[in-house]
Amino acid sequence: MDLAVLTKKVISLTEEVGEFIHGESKIFDREHIEYKGMHDMVSYVDKTAERDLVKGLSSILPEAGYITEENTSTILADEYNWIIDPLDGTTNFIHGVPTFSISIALQRKDELVLGVVYEINRKECFSAWKDGGAYLNGKRISVSLASAVENTLLATGFPFYEFSKMEKYINVLRVLMQKCHGIRRIGSAAIDLAYVACGRFDGYFEYNLNSYDIAAGMVLVREAGGQVFDFKGGNNCFERREIIATNGKISTELLAVLGKEFDQ
Repeated sequence: MDLAVLTKKVISLTEEVGEFIHGESKIFDREHIEYKGMHDMVSYVDKTAERDLVKGLSSILPEAGYITEENTSTILADEYNWIIDPLDGTTNFIHGVPTFSISIALQRKDELVLGVVYEINRKECFSAWKDGGAYLNGKRISVSLASAVENTLLATGFPFYEFSKMEKYINVLRVLMQKCHGIRRIGSAAIDLAYVACGRFDGYFEYNLNSYDIAAGMVLVREAGGQVFDFKGGNNCFERREIIATNGKISTELLAVLGKEFDQ
């Protein structure tokens, strides 16, 4: 399988569906909000975008299965599975905050081999495939060179319905806010990871995540020269539902801070 060619096809599809989402963002009415759980919102835009993505990906790689946020398709395949978030940053979208994205990854067995994140309003398409490098609108990107947390801009996401670890999270923020240039909360894990991949952020951490939130971004960071861990320094981000992504130079520092709190 030629992953470079496959990635180009995914990019084209993602940009097409992104135009639909962008158009709907101009006319969206909050009366169309549905709730999947506390503070966990969805709309017809998410669902329509996901159906269009599944349809398009089915023609690109017919043998693949799907892991999707809105359960448009629940068919899993033995070898290849697409991991799709049709609208990462739904809360931003609903409130008119222009920062949201489409996230698509391809998993072969247990290995992530392709990732595309399309930041819709800036028309920035981040893409990567195994051993092929990472790109922003076709130009090669790489992680930052910052070698210490004191010289970094970090990103995170705030918990919005799982608050049992809130005190630990606040303790982490208390430590890091006093060390780094700042901490940003954009509202799209996929974009956070894409920004680590291109060097805008030096590191990112968050818990209570799903595979479709982070799969594509994980490919981007790794192919851009960065590192991805769970809070214990392992490779179980999906199972533990947590992630630390860095430029590879501040990993030890971030792992020490996160590990101290979340190992308890």
